[in-house]
Amino acid sequence: MNSDLVLRFGAGAKIFAVSLFAIVLSLIVFGIFVALSGVNPLDVYDLMYMGAFGSWFSWQNTLLRSAPLLLTALCTALPAQMGMVIIGGEGAFVLGGLAAAAAGLLLSDMNAPALIVQGVMVIAGMCAGGAIIASAGALRHWRGVNETISSLLLSYICIAVLNQMVEGPMRDPTSLNKPSTRALPDWAMLGNIPGMDIHVGLIFGLLFCIVAYVLMFHTTFGFAARMVGGNVRAARMAGLPVGRLVLVVTFLGGAAAGLGGMIEVAAVQGRANATIASGYGLTGILVAFLARQNPLIVIPVAILLGGIDASGGLLQRRLDMPDASVVVLQGIIFVILLASESVQGRLNILGWLPRIKPRTSTVAAAKGAD
Repeated sequence: MNSDLVLRFGAGAKIFAVSLFAIVLSLIVFGIFVALSGVNPLDVYDLMYMGAFGSWFSWQNTLLRSAPLLLTALCTALPAQMGMVIIGGEGAFVLGGLAAAAAGLLLSDMNAPALIVQGVMVIAGMCAGGAIIASAGALRHWRGVNETISSLLLSYICIAVLNQMVEGPMRDPTSLNKPSTRALPDWAMLGNIPGMDIHVGLIFGLLFCIVAYVLMFHTTFGFAARMVGGNVRAARMAGLPVGRLVLVVTFLGGAAAGLGGMIEVAAVQGRANATIASGYGLTGILVAFLARQNPLIVIPVAILLGGIDASGGLLQRRLDMPDASVVVLQGIIFVILLASESVQGRLNILGWLPRIKPRTSTVAAAKGAD
């Protein structure tokens, strides 16, 4: 067997084993948590499965909740290829939704064609989300500001801007109890996938994940970006435009989350209000970490967590558990996943794999780079 394939399989299998271990251990801990509250954990897991994947209705509900997670996860996964930890997906999601609502209302008042309105909404959402995350990347590259902290703080700014706009200049006078913008006209809304009760935002999310995977792992641009993530000094010595790569990749990550916000406005809410900040950006961080920052693996992980989220209502109705119980499970998964990172290198999970020596050409290339 080709040595590179064996090494790649071994690395991938070890990553999968660690993620699986984190999920299984999280289910055990969550089971203890619900058992202490007087609920049978087996009943909980059975209802979670039924609420997520037990019927076609459950599947559609799961996929609906997975659509924004696909996009917000990319906001963390793409910059991570360059060694950056961006957690500002919630801010990009919110700002993208607000920008899309503003553009959609403006053009619909001008009686622009539906396709033009929807296209401009997509562009506005992606540009707004991309700009806010790219600013965090710029601060990191040119000013040395920690991108994790800056992206988090920028998220709070984005949410504050949303609240200010929907309660002020963009407020619909008829929205009394819940300040909102005016509703988008029905003809400007995104429709559903034919034959399904799932909006086309799911297709946007799937396509974005696939394109992002091809871009980062099968193009020279992606190779250059990952080289920057591996060793910035070596990338500069090789003549790579590090600053430009940082801006482009962070912009793409933010654009994905901004597109998710646009879809939330144009396919679900129909208007911008405070409910846009519903935590999709935060859950996207967990999706990205479980997927080990791989845009293709983001797809099944987002569906899994979307199913967990979709099952919360059924747990509330059948077992009288709080709807937020599934949020507890997500938090446990995240904590255990982070803890498992510290032991990943110490556990010989796949010790049966043969030790493969690097090829001579690879060693020579590494020495040449030094």
